[in-house]
Amino acid sequence: MFRLVLATGVVVLFFDEPALAADGSLLPPQNARKLSEIIAKVEQRDDFRYVDEVAWDSGAYTVTYYTTDKAKVEITYDPVTAEPK
Repeated sequence: MFRLVLATGVVVLFFDEPALAADGSLLPPQNARKLSEIIAKVEQRDDFRYVDEVAWDSGAYTVTYYTTDKAKVEITYDPVTAEPK
């Protein structure tokens, strides 16, 4: 039983570690704006149609949306200021 628990712990550690190493900031900072505020800013842009994807990577939100003329737009937002980078 002890070996099973130990083996499970080692497997979890190995699978968790690469995710931590690849992206040093898994969570937005404590003083970050709410994601809903950032999405609201995107929705107010000219010719906005719909949000396709929101991703957290390298310490910023990347929002992908489409316009009414079907153009794809990607904007990276600073999580603290909620302004485009």
